Amino acid sequence: MIDYIKGIVSGITPTFLTVETGGVGYFINISLNTFTKLEGKNEYKILIHEVIREDVHQLFGFADKEERDIFRLLISVTGVGAGTARMMLSSLSPPEIEKAVLGSDVHTLKGVKGVGLKTAERIIVDLRDKIGKQSGTGEIFAFTDNTKREEALSALVMLGFARGAVLKALDKIMREDRNLTVEDMIKKALKNL
Repeated sequence: MIDYIKGIVSGITPTFLTVETGGVGYFINISLNTFTKLEGKNEYKILIHEVIREDVHQLFGFADKEERDIFRLLISVTGVGAGTARMMLSSLSPPEIEKAVLGSDVHTLKGVKGVGLKTAERIIVDLRDKIGKQSGTGEIFAFTDNTKREEALSALVMLGFARGAVLKALDKIMREDRNLTVEDMIKKALKNL
């Protein structure tokens, strides 16, 4: 099994790159996150995950170990293939996926193209414990009880604010003070939006 490929990046697009090493060019599927980190670099060591089936042999590349670990966790879920996992990592960063899983945020996960409600729920159920053990950080657990956050989110979205902007504002507010009331969260968010 290939762990990484180090070589010259001879071609890169938002969905794949070609790395030349030893006179061989490897076609490697990548996410948008990896593309952003590698764009403009000529030589790179890219971490690899191989998918070998009867009809296909694919390489998936990652700029860092965290992204590859999340990819491998995602494809361990029934119904989530390598293509869907790559799409998720193109739409959300690894920390955003971790936060959505640990916070049971079905809406964020099903916002990714190709991920429906049942798949999002299955990802949360299958990965919550695995990601919790892996991350080991207390900050991410601040979002597991998100009833207040959901109420504030609902109110602000009904007021006409974009869901993504509201989520970022509320997450920042909750990091600063977890003991706020829903009303206080909304007031603070209104100042930041």
